[in-house]
Amino acid sequence: MLVRTSAVCARPPAGMLSALAGGQIFSSEFRYRRGEEVFGEGEEAQYVYQILSGAARTYKLLPDGCRQINSFHLSGDMFGLENGASHRFTADAVVETNVSIMKRVSLLDAMTRYRTGPGSLLSLVTRNLVHAETHMLLLGRKTALEKVAAFLLEMDERLTHPAVLTLPMSRRDIADYLGVALETVSRTLSILKDEGLLQFYGPTQRRVVLLDREGLARLEAQG
Repeated sequence: MLVRTSAVCARPPAGMLSALAGGQIFSSEFRYRRGEEVFGEGEEAQYVYQILSGAARTYKLLPDGCRQINSFHLSGDMFGLENGASHRFTADAVVETNVSIMKRVSLLDAMTRYRTGPGSLLSLVTRNLVHAETHMLLLGRKTALEKVAAFLLEMDERLTHPAVLTLPMSRRDIADYLGVALETVSRTLSILKDEGLLQFYGPTQRRVVLLDREGLARLEAQG
């Protein structure tokens, strides 16, 4: 589904999109409001997306009505590049999000014509596979403490170890990513805080200071 909100401008694609395309084709920049759908499961996969700011999530709605989040896409991440003709997941914006969008056919055509394309594509695929593998291992953790510790360390790594870890996603999002109840996430974060492994910064509790990364890593390793 192409964006229904504001198109900012057409410009040479930034970052990884530029590398993949050899800097030779144009992309458009769009802004999505919080919760707005980027594309739906089963829709034709016409476009490739790169996060310029904000965050997106891809997910499936299960037969019982529950939502399983497959991945969070953060600044610089690409998504929507399918190996089939249609999207396997639904994607929407976690917060107000700016993305760079390029037609998939144009991107694939450019990669066949420019020497930088294949190597960059391999880098992209590897990066997405690492995220998928990390999520699979995370879901296999035995306890909620292990899952939440692993999630915090994953976000810390992807956001390059900031002094204050700002999580764009809600606790409900985290629960649907980890495959646990919302109450379990809240209780587990409180336990980690009480044990001196983290503290919350500000009223929203989405800004987290990791006080003891080694302690979190020990919890993660228990799985």
